[in-house]
Amino acid sequence: MQGLGLDLSSIDPPIIKHLQVSAADGKLLQTRLPLGGFGISRYTLDFALATIARAAGVVIMENTKVNDVVAGDTTALIHTSTQTYKVKAAAGCFGKRSNIDSKWKRSFITSKKNKLNNYVGIKYHIQTDFAVDTIALHTFDHGYCGLVKIEGDKYNLCYLTSADNLQKSGGSITQMEQTILSQNPLLKKIFTNSEKLSKEPVTISQISFDKKSQVENHVLMIGDAAGMITPLCGNGMSMALHGSKIAAHQMDLFLKGAIGRDELEQLEQQYTRQWQHQFGSRLKMGRTIQRLSLNQGLMKFFISSGKLFPALLNPLIKKTHGKPF
Repeated sequence: MQGLGLDLSSIDPPIIKHLQVSAADGKLLQTRLPLGGFGISRYTLDFALATIARAAGVVIMENTKVNDVVAGDTTALIHTSTQTYKVKAAAGCFGKRSNIDSKWKRSFITSKKNKLNNYVGIKYHIQTDFAVDTIALHTFDHGYCGLVKIEGDKYNLCYLTSADNLQKSGGSITQMEQTILSQNPLLKKIFTNSEKLSKEPVTISQISFDKKSQVENHVLMIGDAAGMITPLCGNGMSMALHGSKIAAHQMDLFLKGAIGRDELEQLEQQYTRQWQHQFGSRLKMGRTIQRLSLNQGLMKFFISSGKLFPALLNPLIKKTHGKPF
Protein backbone atom coordinates (compact mmCIF):
# COMPACT_ATOMS: atom_id res chain seq x y z
CA MET A 1 0.00 0.00 0.00
CA GLN A 2 2.93 2.34 0.59
CA GLY A 3 3.73 1.84 -3.10
CA LEU A 4 0.35 3.44 -3.86
CA GLY A 5 1.25 6.46 -1.76
CA LEU A 6 -0.54 5.49 1.45
CA ASP A 7 1.26 6.92 4.46
CA LEU A 8 0.47 4.46 7.22
CA SER A 9 2.43 6.49 9.76
CA SER A 10 -0.18 9.26 9.48
CA ILE A 11 -2.89 6.75 10.44
CA ASP A 12 -0.73 5.17 13.15
CA PRO A 13 -2.44 1.76 13.12
CA PRO A 14 -1.75 -0.70 15.96
CA ILE A 15 0.90 -3.27 15.06
CA ILE A 16 -0.36 -6.82 15.63
CA LYS A 17 2.27 -9.28 16.87
CA HIS A 18 0.39 -11.96 18.79
CA LEU A 19 -2.51 -14.37 18.34
CA GLN A 20 -4.92 -15.87 20.86
CA VAL A 21 -7.18 -18.84 20.06
CA SER A 22 -9.70 -20.32 22.47
CA ALA A 23 -11.97 -23.35 22.51
CA ALA A 24 -15.63 -22.97 23.50
CA ASP A 25 -14.81 -23.83 27.12
CA GLY A 26 -12.32 -20.93 27.33
CA LYS A 27 -9.09 -22.94 27.07
CA LEU A 28 -6.61 -20.54 25.52
CA LEU A 29 -3.62 -20.86 23.20
CA GLN A 30 -1.32 -17.88 22.66
CA THR A 31 1.45 -17.54 20.08
CA ARG A 32 3.46 -14.95 18.19
CA LEU A 33 2.43 -14.12 14.63
CA PRO A 34 5.43 -14.81 12.36
CA LEU A 35 4.50 -12.16 9.76
CA GLY A 36 2.59 -9.80 12.00
CA GLY A 37 0.16 -7.23 10.69
CA PHE A 38 -1.68 -4.04 11.58
CA GLY A 39 -5.24 -3.19 12.53
CA ILE A 40 -7.30 -0.77 10.45
CA SER A 41 -10.99 -0.41 9.64
CA ARG A 42 -12.34 -0.68 6.12
CA TYR A 43 -13.82 2.80 6.51
CA THR A 44 -10.42 4.39 7.12
CA LEU A 45 -8.55 2.31 4.55
CA ASP A 46 -11.14 2.80 1.78
CA PHE A 47 -11.26 6.56 2.37
CA ALA A 48 -7.46 6.85 2.27
CA LEU A 49 -7.18 4.83 -0.94
CA ALA A 50 -10.08 6.71 -2.56
CA THR A 51 -8.35 10.02 -1.79
CA ILE A 52 -5.16 8.80 -3.47
CA ALA A 53 -7.12 7.52 -6.48
CA ARG A 54 -8.96 10.82 -6.97
CA ALA A 55 -5.68 12.73 -6.77
CA ALA A 56 -4.36 10.50 -9.58
CA GLY A 57 -7.35 11.34 -11.78
CA VAL A 58 -9.57 8.33 -11.08
CA VAL A 59 -13.30 9.03 -11.34
CA ILE A 60 -15.13 7.45 -8.40
CA MET A 61 -18.91 7.26 -8.70
CA GLU A 62 -20.67 6.80 -5.38
CA ASN A 63 -24.32 5.77 -4.95
CA THR A 64 -24.25 4.22 -8.42
CA LYS A 65 -25.41 0.62 -8.63
CA VAL A 66 -24.03 -1.63 -11.37
CA ASN A 67 -26.83 -3.79 -12.75
CA ASP A 68 -24.92 -5.74 -15.39
CA VAL A 69 -21.70 -5.94 -17.41
CA VAL A 70 -21.99 -7.17 -21.00
CA ALA A 71 -18.77 -7.94 -22.89
CA GLY A 72 -18.65 -7.54 -26.68
CA ASP A 73 -15.99 -8.21 -29.30
CA THR A 74 -14.13 -4.93 -28.78
CA THR A 75 -15.61 -3.31 -25.67
CA ALA A 76 -17.75 -4.00 -22.62
CA LEU A 77 -20.93 -2.20 -21.57
CA ILE A 78 -21.47 -1.42 -17.89
CA HIS A 79 -25.16 -0.85 -17.16
CA THR A 80 -25.66 1.22 -14.00
CA SER A 81 -28.57 2.80 -12.17
CA THR A 82 -27.79 6.13 -13.86
CA GLN A 83 -26.51 5.33 -17.36
CA THR A 84 -24.56 2.86 -19.52
CA TYR A 85 -20.79 3.14 -19.95
CA LYS A 86 -18.66 1.71 -22.73
CA VAL A 87 -15.24 0.52 -21.50
CA LYS A 88 -12.25 -1.37 -22.85
CA ALA A 89 -11.97 -3.67 -19.82
CA ALA A 90 -13.80 -4.31 -16.55
CA ALA A 91 -12.93 -5.80 -13.17
CA GLY A 92 -15.42 -6.98 -10.57
CA CYS A 93 -14.60 -6.27 -6.93
CA PHE A 94 -18.11 -6.30 -5.50
CA GLY A 95 -17.54 -8.42 -2.43
CA LYS A 96 -18.90 -11.67 -1.05
CA ARG A 97 -22.33 -11.66 -2.68
CA SER A 98 -23.99 -9.15 -5.00
CA ASN A 99 -26.84 -8.60 -7.44
CA ILE A 100 -24.37 -9.30 -10.27
CA ASP A 101 -23.60 -12.74 -8.83
CA SER A 102 -27.30 -13.53 -8.84
CA LYS A 103 -27.89 -12.13 -12.32
CA TRP A 104 -25.01 -14.17 -13.75
CA LYS A 105 -26.13 -17.24 -11.77
CA ARG A 106 -22.61 -17.91 -10.57
CA SER A 107 -22.09 -21.44 -9.31
CA PHE A 108 -21.83 -20.59 -5.62
CA ILE A 109 -25.19 -18.79 -5.83
CA THR A 110 -27.07 -21.69 -7.40
CA SER A 111 -25.48 -24.50 -5.35
CA LYS A 112 -27.50 -26.16 -2.59
CA LYS A 113 -26.98 -25.02 0.99
CA ASN A 114 -24.14 -26.86 2.69
CA LYS A 115 -21.56 -26.43 5.45
CA LEU A 116 -19.53 -24.05 3.29
CA ASN A 117 -22.18 -21.66 2.01
CA ASN A 118 -24.78 -20.90 4.67
CA TYR A 119 -23.14 -18.63 7.24
CA VAL A 120 -24.11 -15.37 8.91
CA GLY A 121 -21.56 -12.63 9.63
CA ILE A 122 -21.98 -10.00 12.38
CA LYS A 123 -19.66 -7.03 12.98
CA TYR A 124 -19.40 -4.27 15.62
CA HIS A 125 -16.95 -1.52 16.46
CA ILE A 126 -16.55 -1.50 20.23
CA GLN A 127 -14.55 0.03 23.05
CA THR A 128 -13.04 -2.53 25.37
CA ASP A 129 -9.99 -3.42 27.45
CA PHE A 130 -7.75 -5.71 25.38
CA ALA A 131 -4.11 -5.89 24.30
CA VAL A 132 -3.40 -3.52 21.39
CA ASP A 133 -0.84 -5.87 19.77
CA THR A 134 -2.97 -9.03 19.79
CA ILE A 135 -5.67 -10.50 17.60
CA ALA A 136 -8.04 -12.92 19.35
CA LEU A 137 -10.05 -15.75 17.86
CA HIS A 138 -12.61 -17.28 20.23
CA THR A 139 -14.65 -20.26 19.08
CA PHE A 140 -18.13 -21.28 20.18
CA ASP A 141 -20.70 -23.85 19.11
CA HIS A 142 -20.74 -23.69 15.26
CA GLY A 143 -18.87 -20.41 15.02
CA TYR A 144 -15.96 -18.17 15.95
CA CYS A 145 -15.45 -14.54 16.92
CA GLY A 146 -12.46 -12.28 16.21
CA LEU A 147 -11.31 -9.20 18.11
CA VAL A 148 -8.57 -6.77 17.06
CA LYS A 149 -7.58 -3.17 17.77
CA ILE A 150 -8.08 -0.70 14.90
CA GLU A 151 -7.43 3.04 14.70
CA GLY A 152 -8.25 5.42 17.53
CA ASP A 153 -9.70 3.83 20.66
CA LYS A 154 -11.83 1.35 18.71
CA TYR A 155 -11.75 -2.42 18.35
CA ASN A 156 -13.27 -4.47 15.57
CA LEU A 157 -15.36 -7.40 16.80
CA CYS A 158 -16.82 -9.73 14.20
CA TYR A 159 -18.07 -13.26 14.25
CA LEU A 160 -19.22 -15.93 11.85
CA THR A 161 -21.78 -18.55 12.70
CA SER A 162 -24.15 -20.97 11.04
CA ALA A 163 -27.61 -19.79 10.05
CA ASP A 164 -28.93 -22.58 12.31
CA ASN A 165 -27.59 -20.80 15.41
CA LEU A 166 -29.55 -17.66 14.54
CA GLN A 167 -32.70 -19.68 13.89
CA LYS A 168 -32.30 -21.42 17.26
CA SER A 169 -32.18 -17.96 18.86
CA GLY A 170 -35.47 -16.91 17.29
CA GLY A 171 -33.71 -14.66 14.79
CA SER A 172 -32.39 -12.47 17.64
CA ILE A 173 -28.70 -11.55 17.44
CA THR A 174 -28.70 -10.38 21.07
CA GLN A 175 -30.18 -13.66 22.28
CA MET A 176 -27.67 -15.64 20.22
CA GLU A 177 -24.80 -13.69 21.79
CA GLN A 178 -26.17 -14.27 25.29
CA THR A 179 -27.08 -17.95 24.97
CA ILE A 180 -24.60 -19.37 22.45
CA LEU A 181 -21.52 -17.15 22.08
CA SER A 182 -21.33 -16.39 25.80
CA GLN A 183 -20.95 -20.08 26.63
CA ASN A 184 -17.29 -19.30 25.95
CA PRO A 185 -16.29 -17.43 29.16
CA LEU A 186 -13.82 -15.24 27.26
CA LEU A 187 -16.56 -14.07 24.90
CA LYS A 188 -18.94 -13.56 27.79
CA LYS A 189 -16.37 -11.25 29.38
CA ILE A 190 -16.00 -9.27 26.15
CA PHE A 191 -19.74 -8.82 25.63
CA THR A 192 -20.25 -7.92 29.29
CA ASN A 193 -17.41 -5.41 29.63
CA SER A 194 -17.47 -3.70 26.22
CA GLU A 195 -19.34 -0.73 24.82
CA LYS A 196 -20.83 -1.06 21.34
CA LEU A 197 -20.30 2.12 19.31
CA SER A 198 -23.42 1.66 17.18
CA LYS A 199 -26.90 0.49 18.07
CA GLU A 200 -27.07 -2.11 15.34
CA PRO A 201 -24.29 -4.36 13.97
CA VAL A 202 -23.37 -4.76 10.34
CA THR A 203 -24.80 -8.10 9.20
CA ILE A 204 -24.52 -10.28 6.12
CA SER A 205 -26.22 -13.60 5.45
CA GLN A 206 -25.69 -16.51 3.07
CA ILE A 207 -21.91 -16.17 3.19
CA SER A 208 -20.30 -18.79 0.96
CA PHE A 209 -16.81 -20.28 1.00
CA ASP A 210 -17.50 -22.45 -2.03
CA LYS A 211 -15.00 -22.24 -4.88
CA LYS A 212 -15.49 -19.34 -7.29
CA SER A 213 -14.21 -18.62 -10.79
CA GLN A 214 -11.69 -15.81 -11.19
CA VAL A 215 -13.14 -14.67 -14.52
CA GLU A 216 -16.84 -14.35 -15.38
CA ASN A 217 -18.15 -13.00 -18.71
CA HIS A 218 -14.67 -11.58 -19.49
CA VAL A 219 -14.63 -9.66 -16.19
CA LEU A 220 -11.64 -10.23 -13.90
CA MET A 221 -12.86 -10.98 -10.37
CA ILE A 222 -10.96 -9.39 -7.46
CA GLY A 223 -11.14 -9.87 -3.69
CA ASP A 224 -14.04 -11.82 -2.23
CA ALA A 225 -15.69 -11.87 -5.68
CA ALA A 226 -12.84 -14.14 -6.85
CA GLY A 227 -12.66 -16.34 -3.77
CA MET A 228 -13.24 -15.83 -0.08
CA ILE A 229 -10.81 -17.07 2.54
CA THR A 230 -12.37 -18.04 5.85
CA PRO A 231 -12.24 -15.04 8.25
CA LEU A 232 -10.45 -17.03 10.95
CA CYS A 233 -7.34 -16.83 8.74
CA GLY A 234 -7.54 -13.06 9.11
CA ASN A 235 -6.05 -12.14 5.76
CA GLY A 236 -8.90 -11.25 3.42
CA MET A 237 -8.01 -7.57 3.00
CA SER A 238 -4.41 -8.39 2.17
CA MET A 239 -5.54 -10.97 -0.39
CA ALA A 240 -7.84 -8.43 -2.04
CA LEU A 241 -4.99 -5.93 -2.36
CA HIS A 242 -2.62 -8.57 -3.72
CA GLY A 243 -5.24 -9.82 -6.18
CA SER A 244 -5.81 -6.23 -7.33
CA LYS A 245 -2.10 -5.88 -8.02
CA ILE A 246 -2.12 -9.02 -10.18
CA ALA A 247 -5.21 -7.88 -12.10
CA ALA A 248 -3.88 -4.34 -12.55
CA HIS A 249 -0.71 -5.66 -14.19
CA GLN A 250 -2.64 -7.81 -16.66
CA MET A 251 -5.12 -5.05 -17.48
CA ASP A 252 -2.29 -2.52 -17.90
CA LEU A 253 -0.70 -4.76 -20.55
CA PHE A 254 -4.04 -4.99 -22.34
CA LEU A 255 -4.79 -1.24 -22.21
CA LYS A 256 -1.32 -0.39 -23.47
CA GLY A 257 -1.76 -2.73 -26.42
CA ALA A 258 0.79 -5.32 -25.32
CA ILE A 259 -2.09 -7.82 -25.31
CA GLY A 260 -4.61 -7.50 -28.13
CA ARG A 261 -8.38 -8.05 -27.94
CA ASP A 262 -7.91 -11.34 -29.76
CA GLU A 263 -5.58 -12.35 -26.94
CA LEU A 264 -8.06 -11.48 -24.20
CA GLU A 265 -8.64 -15.13 -23.41
CA GLN A 266 -4.89 -15.49 -22.88
CA LEU A 267 -4.99 -12.58 -20.41
CA GLU A 268 -7.87 -14.17 -18.52
CA GLN A 269 -6.11 -17.52 -18.33
CA GLN A 270 -2.90 -15.86 -17.16
CA TYR A 271 -4.77 -13.98 -14.44
CA THR A 272 -6.52 -17.15 -13.29
CA ARG A 273 -3.21 -19.06 -13.15
CA GLN A 274 -1.48 -16.33 -11.16
CA TRP A 275 -4.43 -15.94 -8.79
CA GLN A 276 -4.62 -19.69 -8.16
CA HIS A 277 -0.86 -19.86 -7.64
CA GLN A 278 -1.02 -17.15 -4.97
CA PHE A 279 -4.25 -18.04 -3.21
CA GLY A 280 -5.53 -21.49 -4.20
CA SER A 281 -3.72 -23.47 -1.50
CA ARG A 282 -4.43 -20.78 1.10
CA LEU A 283 -8.17 -20.96 0.50
CA LYS A 284 -8.07 -24.75 0.66
CA MET A 285 -6.16 -24.62 3.96
CA GLY A 286 -8.61 -22.03 5.26
CA ARG A 287 -11.58 -24.29 4.55
CA THR A 288 -9.81 -27.15 6.32
CA ILE A 289 -9.04 -25.02 9.39
CA GLN A 290 -12.63 -23.77 9.47
CA ARG A 291 -13.93 -27.33 9.64
CA LEU A 292 -11.52 -27.89 12.53
CA SER A 293 -12.68 -24.76 14.35
CA LEU A 294 -16.34 -25.77 14.15
CA ASN A 295 -15.63 -29.11 15.82
CA GLN A 296 -15.04 -28.36 19.50
CA GLY A 297 -13.49 -31.75 20.20
CA LEU A 298 -10.86 -31.12 17.54
CA MET A 299 -10.39 -27.53 18.76
CA LYS A 300 -9.55 -28.71 22.27
CA PHE A 301 -7.09 -31.21 20.82
CA PHE A 302 -5.55 -28.48 18.61
CA ILE A 303 -5.08 -26.11 21.54
CA SER A 304 -3.57 -28.82 23.76
CA SER A 305 -1.23 -29.88 20.94
CA GLY A 306 -0.27 -26.28 20.23
CA LYS A 307 0.77 -25.78 23.84
CA LEU A 308 2.84 -28.96 23.79
CA PHE A 309 4.38 -28.38 20.33
CA PRO A 310 4.35 -24.61 19.66
CA ALA A 311 6.82 -25.00 16.77
CA LEU A 312 4.00 -26.56 14.72
CA LEU A 313 1.96 -23.35 14.75
CA ASN A 314 4.15 -21.08 12.61
CA PRO A 315 4.07 -23.28 9.47
CA LEU A 316 0.29 -23.53 9.78
CA ILE A 317 -0.10 -19.74 10.06
CA LYS A 318 2.23 -19.15 7.11
CA LYS A 319 0.19 -21.51 4.92
CA THR A 320 -2.81 -19.17 5.26
CA HIS A 321 -1.00 -15.81 5.18
CA GLY A 322 1.38 -16.07 2.23
CA LYS A 323 4.36 -13.73 1.85
CA PRO A 324 4.82 -9.95 1.74
CA PHE A 325 4.26 -8.44 -1.71
